[in-house]
Amino acid sequence: MSNGLISRGALVLLVLALSTVAWADADPSERERALEQRVAELERMVQRLMMDREPAPVPPPVEAPREEIEELRAEIARLDQDKARRPAGPGTEFSFSGFIKHDMMMSRYSAGSVPGNSILRDFYVPAAVPVGGSSSTTDFDTHIRETRFIFNVLRPEQDLQAYLEFDFSANTGGDERLTNATSPNIRQAFLRWGNFMAGQAWTTMFNVGALPENLDFVGPAEGTIFVRQAQLRYTNGPWQFAIENPETTVTPFGGGARIVTDTSNIPDFIVRYNHSADWGSFSVAGLGRQLGITGPGGTDREMAWGLSLSGKFDIGRNDLRWMLSGGPGIGRYLGLNTSNEAVLDMNGELNTIDAYGGFVSYRHLWNEQWRSNFTLSAFRADNDTDLTGMGVTKSAESAHVNLIYQATPQLRFGMEYIYARREIESGASGNMNRLQFSTVLGF
Repeated sequence: MSNGLISRGALVLLVLALSTVAWADADPSERERALEQRVAELERMVQRLMMDREPAPVPPPVEAPREEIEELRAEIARLDQDKARRPAGPGTEFSFSGFIKHDMMMSRYSAGSVPGNSILRDFYVPAAVPVGGSSSTTDFDTHIRETRFIFNVLRPEQDLQAYLEFDFSANTGGDERLTNATSPNIRQAFLRWGNFMAGQAWTTMFNVGALPENLDFVGPAEGTIFVRQAQLRYTNGPWQFAIENPETTVTPFGGGARIVTDTSNIPDFIVRYNHSADWGSFSVAGLGRQLGITGPGGTDREMAWGLSLSGKFDIGRNDLRWMLSGGPGIGRYLGLNTSNEAVLDMNGELNTIDAYGGFVSYRHLWNEQWRSNFTLSAFRADNDTDLTGMGVTKSAESAHVNLIYQATPQLRFGMEYIYARREIESGASGNMNRLQFSTVLGF
């Protein structure tokens, strides 16, 4: 073999050694591109070495470069795996969480049967409790519709967040006959940049931290602010300011099926103040909005407002949670729309409906694994029966008591009893007694 061939081989090895040190601290993506170029260059050098090699029975002096090529290929494969473990890119934190929840419930309705496709069969909705019937019925139901999964993406250096949350509470996509298929349902989907948040989230009126720990989907539904909707929110310390999706629900003149309109020409405006201290937390939120409807006589608009006070008081390891809300035209924000925002008079004009509701809930820890929640909730509507008729809800109330066993930090079991009652303006009423058993595994 010629001395020139040996010299070139030694030079190749020297270049490889020096370049390996130079690339050790390079950016992974740049390093991978450089490694790929190195492999191609080494293969070309090997070909040249093979062409210059003199015929001889001894093995060709190219084993070291070929071994280096294999090492570089392995390094490229490792970098590819690292990239796969960082799908969102450098500087991004990606997480997936949620829970699987299975519910079984036995329900007795005092005033008649409830259709199998009614949401009341799975979750407590005050306005759906039957009234006025003469015979009671008992039903057993089981489902996993509250199961939830959450995708959360953060870029801390830029103070950016993207959040996407699903459950299966929407009763679409299948039935209980064969497969019990249920379509995913978007709960929240928003982005946040610094103090600004845009997307669908809990209404700024709702203090989620005050909601009791009930096994039912909402719990004290008639006394709770409960809306998720599209909005733009700005937070500055304890203050929050939001413009949110406007929607009006109306009772026809004389009563009848709810009318849902989308004719407001301004958003709902919400201002909220939050305060935290050693004893717990407190929140006050105000709502200003425009109601609207278009009829044969044109479009009529009416101003409405609402107020919500809520908080949590710590009592040692236990706590007391509460909420009080109301106002003329608060409507769909309170009690899962137990009362509409307004009623039409004989001239087709809107008249706001006053509604009020609240709850109080005591949470007691028996020990490290066992705890209970005791909750009372109530709702009242001030209906003008000359306009609404006698078939609208006048009042609703419920009581909840549960016992929860925390088997592991992620797994819990619970049993809850619910008593609920609804009365309409005619005086007809009905109640529901429900025993619910839940299994929840968080992840």
